[in-house]
Amino acid sequence: MKIKIGLTIFLLGLASVSQAQNKAVQKARVTFASERYYDGIKDCSVAYKKITRKGNQAKKMKGEMAYKTAECYRYTEQFREANNWYTTALLLDYQDEEADVHLKNAEMLKMMTEYEKAIKQYELYLAIVPDSDLATVGLESCRRNNEFIAEKTKHVIENQIAINTDQYDMAPMFGDRKGKRMYWSSSRDGAVGKDSDPRTGESYMSLWASDVDKKGNWTKPYLVKGDGVNTIDNEGTIAFDSRFKKMFFTRCPNMKKENLGCDIWMSEAKSKTEWKEPTKILGLKTNDSVSVGHPCTMDGKYLIFASDMAGGFGGRDLWYTQYDKKSDSWSAPANMGPGINTKGNELFPSFGLNGELIYASDGMAGMGGLDIFKVARVGEENKWENPTNLGSPINGPNNDYALIEVTPRLGYFTSERKSVHGETNPDIYSYVMPPNLFSLKVNVTELVDQAIVLEDVRVAVVGSDGSKWEGYSDDNGSVFWDKRPTEDATYGTRYINEEISYEIHIFGDETKYHPVPDGQKIATVGLDYNQDFIVDMVMIPKKPIRLPEVRYALNSWELLVDSTINSKDSLLFVFDLLEEYPGMKLELSSHTDSRGSNPRNQILSENRARACYKFLVEEKGLDPKRIIPVGDGENIARIVWLKDGVYHVDEPKEDVIGDFETTKLTEAYINKFRRSDKKTFELLHGFNRRTEGDVLQMDFDSATAPEADPKYLKYLKY
Repeated sequence: MKIKIGLTIFLLGLASVSQAQNKAVQKARVTFASERYYDGIKDCSVAYKKITRKGNQAKKMKGEMAYKTAECYRYTEQFREANNWYTTALLLDYQDEEADVHLKNAEMLKMMTEYEKAIKQYELYLAIVPDSDLATVGLESCRRNNEFIAEKTKHVIENQIAINTDQYDMAPMFGDRKGKRMYWSSSRDGAVGKDSDPRTGESYMSLWASDVDKKGNWTKPYLVKGDGVNTIDNEGTIAFDSRFKKMFFTRCPNMKKENLGCDIWMSEAKSKTEWKEPTKILGLKTNDSVSVGHPCTMDGKYLIFASDMAGGFGGRDLWYTQYDKKSDSWSAPANMGPGINTKGNELFPSFGLNGELIYASDGMAGMGGLDIFKVARVGEENKWENPTNLGSPINGPNNDYALIEVTPRLGYFTSERKSVHGETNPDIYSYVMPPNLFSLKVNVTELVDQAIVLEDVRVAVVGSDGSKWEGYSDDNGSVFWDKRPTEDATYGTRYINEEISYEIHIFGDETKYHPVPDGQKIATVGLDYNQDFIVDMVMIPKKPIRLPEVRYALNSWELLVDSTINSKDSLLFVFDLLEEYPGMKLELSSHTDSRGSNPRNQILSENRARACYKFLVEEKGLDPKRIIPVGDGENIARIVWLKDGVYHVDEPKEDVIGDFETTKLTEAYINKFRRSDKKTFELLHGFNRRTEGDVLQMDFDSATAPEADPKYLKYLKY
């Protein structure tokens, strides 16, 4: 009898435990199905702990509760906790029931930057579901992480502490043309809805605003004014038409135990600071459980939004609708297409300054969960192609979304990166692209011999923005500019600035050098990187220019081309020189040594000069009016400089010229070595056999120049 009573009590106890388990599990399932994820963390984890029975059915139920707990943590963006519970579900083999436990766990590991572990989970999922686009993209994201970091841009990211709180602050949008008033949604204290959202655990979100004060700082945020704009429900992402007369925003009803999707509402401006009673945009939803939100528009008539309605590519897609004024209605939603939407989620659209579409997606390779992308429109139709990931540091391991551009270099966006407000708390951030830094160094040398640097040459710079400045070359022949000594109210802190072209001119001693009428140009237009400009400029001396060696056969004017020299290549120096300086006109003179008769040497030198002339004109196509060929025979002895028994053909610098003996290579001087030093004798005669250029003018104009003498194309009898 006692045994029977004890058994009855034990069985009753089992029934009581089983009933408690079932009740907790049923409560957790209802909470999860109604998307009350914040409450679901408690309900699902409690149900998990109450399942104490053994057996396959209990194990399956325990795995379900672990998986749903993980999902609740994931939806409330507590990724580390979610990862722990997904791991628990895997230990209970729940992947046999829900294969995507591998996929979800991989996503959490990726958000935690544990890429090797994430790769393993993606690969396990792909072994089960080999055609999964999301797993393939996730795997690519992990493998490309180092690439994203290596290609990090120079943007400076700053948390807008003045307007952020430790609650949710997200989806900024400007409400005026000058960017002086910002709107966003926040769950901060003071919101109209006092209860906590069972989905997030935060207060219900309201629309807030802040203005820029005279010092450029954000003022204390205030609730957006207007009857019925902020309610006890969640109010979210905002968009305005181009005149800022219409405001579109998202509203998500607060109805316990009912899954009512979000809607888009529209309000018209009552004044510059207040809005009229909003009305719901109808015709966008097929049933109440569908969500439409995140409105985006430029003209108030073409509206892009995010939705989970049927017919998409997966997750939440971007759709569009158009307003018809005649019928006062919006067209049936149309999907934005595969150029934008993926198997993942596409959210938070906005328009860029140049009409590009900016949005967030977790369905393409990126750095974390939601990454921000930009895509350009193709043609006039609603077609978009080739989304571009904005990269690091705008995107990071956590969710980044809702970016708006203020200028090409400045904007705002929402990020859940680690901050003073937590690891995944949404805050509003600014991004600024610092100006590219440029410098200019001008080196001044002599033409032909660039080893001769020129000091005290005036260098003047003129910018297309009206800026002007000048300086003088130092003892290295250089002058350098980067930062201005003091900030200029018009031109900033630096000499060389962005999107400007500059012209550089040099002015030397006109008793020694020809004026240089043509300057050199540099430009920063279109450059998106730092650059140090180095400009080499030359002064043209008022003395014969020593040309590269041109040789001829004995008693001949044929240009010598053999294994030792290519005289035609040597003459290309003259061609390139005249091409570089279109205002230059040269006298090209050939000389012989003193051996042979004077008349024959004169004819020989003239024919050699004409051989050079014919090559440049007939073979290279040079304007014949730019060269005068002259034969000087043996009449002009060369000047050389002697030091320590060595003859130099280049004039020494002024500071050392006193150490050299100036020597004129006359026939009498050379003949001193005829018997005593045959090598020097031949060397000095060789110095006299030369072709030189003498600048006749630097302002040559072919239209006004006299015609070339046709006799220069004919050789003299020899």
